[in-house]
Amino acid sequence: MLIDAVSRIGSIRKAAEDMNITSSALNRRIQNFEEEFGAPIFERLPRGVRLNPAGELLIQHIRGHTADLERVRSQVADLSGLRRGHVSIACSQAMQPYFMPRHIASYRAEHPGVTFAVNVRDRDAAEDDLRSYRCDLALVFEPTHLSDFDVILSVEQPVYAVMARSHPLAQKRELRLRDCLRFPSVVPPPAIGIRYLLDLAVGRMTQKLSSTIEADSFEFMRHYVKNEMAVGFQFPVGLNIGKDDSLAFRPLLKRDVAYGRLSLLQMKGRTLPVASARFANQLALALQNLPPEE
Repeated sequence: MLIDAVSRIGSIRKAAEDMNITSSALNRRIQNFEEEFGAPIFERLPRGVRLNPAGELLIQHIRGHTADLERVRSQVADLSGLRRGHVSIACSQAMQPYFMPRHIASYRAEHPGVTFAVNVRDRDAAEDDLRSYRCDLALVFEPTHLSDFDVILSVEQPVYAVMARSHPLAQKRELRLRDCLRFPSVVPPPAIGIRYLLDLAVGRMTQKLSSTIEADSFEFMRHYVKNEMAVGFQFPVGLNIGKDDSLAFRPLLKRDVAYGRLSLLQMKGRTLPVASARFANQLALALQNLPPEE
C-alpha cells in the first residue's frame, strides 16, 4: 500500500502527509523494502520519485494481488447472501447524465449493499485506469488499445448534431455534415472519441471544421448552442431526446461521419469481483437493447 501510494502521488513527502507520518519514516520503510526486495524500485528525481522498470513490474503485481483479494472478499460476501461489494467504472462523459445513473440505480435497487465509484474519463485515461486497477470496468467510445483488454460488448452509435430548436438546420429531415460546417461549431478536444470521428470525416472534405468553441464538457455544449446559432455534436446515448423542447437533435449520415464504437472493457485475463461482473452483465444487456435514438 505504501509503494502504491507513493507511485500514484510521485512524491514521498506528499504521500507521507496523506498517511500522517514523517517523510523520513516513509523513506526508511521504502529503503528497507528495496533492500529486502533486492533491487531499487524508485528513481529519485529533483522534485519527487517515479517507478523504475523493476518498480513498474512490482506495482502491477501488487495491484493485481489487491484486485484478486477484493474479488475473493466479494465472493465470500456473496456466499453469505449479503450481496455486498464495490464497483468502480471509468466512463465517457456521454454516459454520465442519463445512462449510467439509470443503470446504477436499477442495480442498487436489487443489491443495496453494493457501492459504486464512477469516474468520467476520456478514452486514454479510462484505459490507464483499467491497466492500473483503479477501475474494474470502462465504458468508452473509440478505445485505442483494444489488444490490452477484453471487450465485453461493443455497439455502434451514430453522431448527432445538436442545436437550438430555432436553428435553420433544425427544419431539415436529413442532415449532412457539410450543412453543419456552414455554422459555428462547439466541439470537444481531440482526446474525446467523437472529435476523433469528426476529424476523420472532415479530413476527407474540402470544407474544414471551424471549432469556434472547444470545450471538454458536453453539458456546456448543450447549453451554449441555445445562445448562438452554433452546432454541437454528441452521441445519442448522452442526449435526452424527446424530453428537451429547447434543443433539436439530428443524426448525421453514416457515409458522412462513421458511427462511434461504444465498448465495455475489462483488463485482459482479469476475473472480476462478483458485484462488478454482475453489473457488467447488466450493462451489456442494456447496451444490446438500446433503442435506435439512444
